[in-house]
Amino acid sequence: MASRGGPRATGTDGSDFQHRERVASHYQMSVALKSEIKKLIYTHVGIWLLLLAQMCVGHLKLLPHDQVAMPYQWEYPYLLSILPSVLGLLSFPRNNISYLVLSMISTGLFSVAPLIYGAMEMFPMAQQLYRHGKAYRFIFGFSAVSVMYLVVVVAAQVHGWQLYYSKKLLDSWFTSTQEKKKK
Repeated sequence: MASRGGPRATGTDGSDFQHRERVASHYQMSVALKSEIKKLIYTHVGIWLLLLAQMCVGHLKLLPHDQVAMPYQWEYPYLLSILPSVLGLLSFPRNNISYLVLSMISTGLFSVAPLIYGAMEMFPMAQQLYRHGKAYRFIFGFSAVSVMYLVVVVAAQVHGWQLYYSKKLLDSWFTSTQEKKKK
């Protein structure tokens, strides 16, 4: 047992720790990647809640139309992007590979695809704004196109990093299952 101020075992200088067991690197990586992915999922949930609030305010007409614009068409399918995040969170407790794979595939379908469509849908309005300085939709005094392009850029980065870390986590889990099968 270690003690800070007590006597040290005779015959040791404290450098005999090399023989002790260590946590395997793929387990350490798994914990670190799960933490990063959780941060990204919670960031995605924040973006999702902001879009949901904007859609509710727009449809229920809680604020005047000149303060909060009606949602763009891409925002409706993007609401389904919460499903991959839930699947990702469900895959963590038992290192469920199939849930993580489903999460990655559905992230592309329900998250990235609507963002690409949204960028294409809003492009003519963004072009008009920057060429002629005319905007017809606003969100609290800001051009809705500018605000939503900012949302698209941030969400694309969040989902890109989420897919990258998920792939690394998947590789880590495959490494650990292959080592268990060898034993």
